[in-house]
Amino acid sequence: MSLTKTNISKLQVSKEDMKSYGYQVIDAIVEHFDTEHLKKPVAYASRDEMDLLFNAEIPEKESDFQEVFDFVIKKVLPNSNIVSHPKSFSFVPGPSNYVSVMADTLATGFNVFSGGWAASPAAAEVEIVTMNWLLKLFKFPAKTGGGIFTSGGSMANLTALTTARQQRCGDDFSKAIIYMSDQTHSSNIKAIRILGFKKEQVRIIPTDLEFKMAMNKLKNAIAKDRLEGLQPFCIIATAGTTNTGSVDPLNEIAKICKIENLWFHVDGAYGGAAILSKKGKQLLKGIEKADSLTIDPHKWLFQPYEMGCLLVRNHKWLSKTFSEKPEYLRDIEGNTSEINFYDHGVQLTRRFRALKFYMSMKTFGLDAFKSAITYSIDLADNVEDYLRKSMNWEVISPATLAVINFRYNPIGKTFSEKELDALNQKISQNVVDSREALLVTTVLQNQVVLRMCLINPRTTLNDVKETLELCESFTETRL
Repeated sequence: MSLTKTNISKLQVSKEDMKSYGYQVIDAIVEHFDTEHLKKPVAYASRDEMDLLFNAEIPEKESDFQEVFDFVIKKVLPNSNIVSHPKSFSFVPGPSNYVSVMADTLATGFNVFSGGWAASPAAAEVEIVTMNWLLKLFKFPAKTGGGIFTSGGSMANLTALTTARQQRCGDDFSKAIIYMSDQTHSSNIKAIRILGFKKEQVRIIPTDLEFKMAMNKLKNAIAKDRLEGLQPFCIIATAGTTNTGSVDPLNEIAKICKIENLWFHVDGAYGGAAILSKKGKQLLKGIEKADSLTIDPHKWLFQPYEMGCLLVRNHKWLSKTFSEKPEYLRDIEGNTSEINFYDHGVQLTRRFRALKFYMSMKTFGLDAFKSAITYSIDLADNVEDYLRKSMNWEVISPATLAVINFRYNPIGKTFSEKELDALNQKISQNVVDSREALLVTTVLQNQVVLRMCLINPRTTLNDVKETLELCESFTETRL
């Protein structure tokens, strides 16, 4: 596709060229969704290889569209992991859905500014409506509750802890103390550092054998800090740890927060969405008592990146924390019912994130999301049963919220702990090197273990069995 000089100077293409361009893009996306299970999920390349492929000076003159497009399709996209692949088991997979992808395309194509009401009443209203859906799902107060969509869990946690600091400490937080477990997500540590807290103001509470925050140790830490004249102000609980899917004792922590007048933040970025399943709802009892709650729709609610979410019990906490009234916004302030979401978080300029959640929920319906999440939890339970019946595998942490940890430790063979660590690390490396599956390790109780996160509703038990057989093929000789 060639562009005329006039069009180039205005950064425009003709209607016919736009259609041709768009059809190719959509065709490529459709082909990807239709065939991704046939591709290898792992992209493996060194920095030198990537530099050789991409490194170039900024182009001064135009290029042919088709050449640029073909290069991206052949060189850029294949050199990225397929996080929605059925055999992408590591970290937290991103099993997106096509409707949300198209919604994101619309939001980007129309370049909707979703910061304030005056710029887009519809975008603000869609965010209000979808936020109310989530408030209802998590049983947050309908009249006072509120929230905001963010880029992800990291920004949601930062927004929550900024709000907590403002509401509980005001301008002086020099003696403020925050409590979290040794399994709390690292984004919370980042947020605390960004907010200016010192290392000495963070208490890392050990977890029990089920990787849940130890309540007695938490109570002791709070009592000790009070006796030393410090200011306990916030507990961060986790609803679905990244390592094991474990859920902290939310009801017990809520009671402690009420007695001690502490802010109760729940990081449910991974596991919060499990409330849509029967088993998940049981495990997440007490989540409705949080002052603030992080969830990540781009994880277990099957949205494309980037989409995190923060819910709070009182929306005024957000506006009191983030609202600023510069002169250049004086003419676009709405009334109290017309929410400007730039007053509820860090960003002034915001993309229209709510649209993809809105369109996918309206298209598929809540029951489909419930079924998909329930399927994942049941699949992990089935994988656990399969592993326990095998003479080769040892379950280290049982299936919890679709996460399971295990290691190769065959009955009848004797390995030292050091040898087992090396063996399982090597299994993981060989699997990744094969590019047939993405399966990496973590460390639990000082043991190197393999970890599977099974939230993709398109992953089957057969996908898991094939991957385990691949793992076993690498153990025929001692590695």
